[in-house]
Amino acid sequence: MARKRARMILPVLLLIVTLAMVACAGDKSAEETKPTPGPAAHPLVNYTEEREMCDARSQYRNLYFGELHAHTTLSYDAYIWKTSATPAQAYEFAKGKELALTPLESNGSDIRYVKLSRPLDFVALTDHQEFLADYYLCTDEGSPAYDSAPCQGYREGGNANLLDYASIVVNTSPGHIEGLCDVAGVNCTEASKAMWREIVMNAEDAYDRSSACSFTAFVAYEYTRNTNFSDRNRNVIFRNADVPELPPSYLEQWTEEGLWAELSETCLEADNDCDCLTIPHNSNWANGNKFTLDYPGEGAGLDQQREAAAFRARMEPLAEFHQHKGSMECKNGFEGVPYDPQCDFEQIREADFTDCGDTPGMGGVAGLGCLSRYDYIRGALKLGLSEWVRTGVNPYKFGIVGGTDNHNGLPGNVEEWDYPGAMGTNDDTPRKRLGEVRTVLPFERFNPGGLTAVWAVENSRDALFESLRRRETYGTSGTRMEVRFFGGWGYPAGLCQDDDFVTTGYEDGVPMGQDLPQMPAGAGAPTFAVRAKKDPGVEGHPGADLQQIQIIKGWVDAAGNEMEQVIVIAGDADNGAGVDTKTCEMTSDGWETLCAVWTDPDFDPGVPAFYYVRVIENPSCSWRQYECNRLPEGERPDICSGGDIVQMTIQERAVTSPIWYEPDM
Repeated sequence: MARKRARMILPVLLLIVTLAMVACAGDKSAEETKPTPGPAAHPLVNYTEEREMCDARSQYRNLYFGELHAHTTLSYDAYIWKTSATPAQAYEFAKGKELALTPLESNGSDIRYVKLSRPLDFVALTDHQEFLADYYLCTDEGSPAYDSAPCQGYREGGNANLLDYASIVVNTSPGHIEGLCDVAGVNCTEASKAMWREIVMNAEDAYDRSSACSFTAFVAYEYTRNTNFSDRNRNVIFRNADVPELPPSYLEQWTEEGLWAELSETCLEADNDCDCLTIPHNSNWANGNKFTLDYPGEGAGLDQQREAAAFRARMEPLAEFHQHKGSMECKNGFEGVPYDPQCDFEQIREADFTDCGDTPGMGGVAGLGCLSRYDYIRGALKLGLSEWVRTGVNPYKFGIVGGTDNHNGLPGNVEEWDYPGAMGTNDDTPRKRLGEVRTVLPFERFNPGGLTAVWAVENSRDALFESLRRRETYGTSGTRMEVRFFGGWGYPAGLCQDDDFVTTGYEDGVPMGQDLPQMPAGAGAPTFAVRAKKDPGVEGHPGADLQQIQIIKGWVDAAGNEMEQVIVIAGDADNGAGVDTKTCEMTSDGWETLCAVWTDPDFDPGVPAFYYVRVIENPSCSWRQYECNRLPEGERPDICSGGDIVQMTIQERAVTSPIWYEPDM
């Protein structure tokens, strides 16, 4: 099927695709909970591929920790930064195997060995889909393009050569690098297809289809659009290995709407078991562009806007709240938005910034330009409520995930006490990471990144994907605390003392990521049940105690104002906990488990709202403090004294998917 370049938003195709999805009685989204006929059918999971049923499974869901955003040597930037880890090696690392972290031309003296303290349950390697052909053609000595100028620059590496590629993904009309695809005997499309087949094969080889279900590997990639130096990137996650022959990159589809339309046409509407979703990330680099309301065509009517919003929500049910380039939950400093001290956590932009207002800007990828309150997930969630009030459809009904965006082939490498950097030769030494030796970015403001937690029936692709689709997920800043969050209309006050906490949570309400059930007659206000258990940590590095559970409520009042409130429902923000920065030993106690049942005292049944949970740990050392402590006192850079942006101590956290309330229209 011929590709269609999206030189502008694709209003006609988008409308046709959306109408087809709505009208189609066999829409895959409607089939998510229906068992397929035949021997693979099971009422708990809709299997789309041949595999054994997992030994460990539960209708009340098991908890799995994983990574949905990591890169290997197949990514053009990672290769140019001398990352040598292959997808096969990255998967083995995720399973717990030690990885030798070496530059491509290592002589053996600069080898660093890295190993996860705990294996992951699942991984999606999201190598950049753009320039897969370059890797294929430029690393194979038998390639007709091997000796071309672009390939010589690709293999030479370094940020000067990276600029040639960066200039393409920031362009409004991108294409392959000049002098590569026009070499005699070269077919860049076929080269990209060959690399995509290798990506699929590597995920298939790493996936455990036995009943042990020890590890799940998703087929995935990153769509890389940095138009005008503003981040519009998405990770694309496929449910199984039934995927398009070559899904679109920014070189083929120049807008997100074009990406979604082609994925819908070649995957969701295909006559097979293909299913996929996209996940936005680094909205803090987007200058207000990531969650802009681009409705099809000028003067689009309300019906068209509803269809576009529903289509967007279908394609993009999740958002990444934290990764190594900062936290994207919230940020202080926007006019009219209440101050929240926890919104200062791991920010990469200064406290003094220009507000984009209603006009998106540019330059975010370079740390420049304005910031928008809608660059952060809390703001986008409130914008979604405003759109629901206006149109009856919420385009930003995001579940929450975390990731690393690691470019060293180290998925899930999030430990603060053992951080080797994340971007190849850019931050491969302590002095580069701490900013004393400046490369291209302020790496001292970066962090190891986060994890995605999924409550799923079992550790299989189908079960995990169904949980991702229904948003029964939360993200963490790297910790592995366990968090349950339910909403309903009548949970008993003593539920925390009940052994049937989870059973009652499901049977009398909904878990994170869902809409509250219809309000029963006589109900006064919704009740929420939250339970969190600390990350136990590993030998030599115990997890921090919990400090507090907060519920963050967002709503749109009768006057149309977007409102928010932070409520502490368990624990104590002033528990006196601290950390000795010289030794990184944590002082004072918190809680191993916190639990609360909370009823909204200010509930208005006529006002739409969302509620999500944030669980905060006691203070602990950040990677920066650990790094500074390892250096001799007289050789520590200025950052070791701290600063307004750089945090030497942090409070790790988990942020759940919201539960929404929508009044009757």
